[in-house]
Amino acid sequence: MSDPLDQPLPSKDDRPTPLELSLIAARCFQGGDGRRLLNYLRAITLERTLGPGADASHLRHLEGQRQLVQHLTALIERGRTGASNSSITTHETE
Repeated sequence: MSDPLDQPLPSKDDRPTPLELSLIAARCFQGGDGRRLLNYLRAITLERTLGPGADASHLRHLEGQRQLVQHLTALIERGRTGASNSSITTHETE
């Protein structure tokens, strides 16, 4: 079985615009299940602390997880309010 992360990225034409992506995120997390999932993701990332014995790689890994949850949260908020937010970007790789 191949790893989905090894698959090529969709072409630019197939990617949603930043506004579309915000609306998609808002729809995905609008119901009770979506809110519960987002609360779980916040609990295991944003509300989690590592002790003083944590090495740098563990700290970097947790910080990456936190950044992803924060990004999702910003997308959801933008999709719900329709507000423009320049801090939400999509990274283009080709």
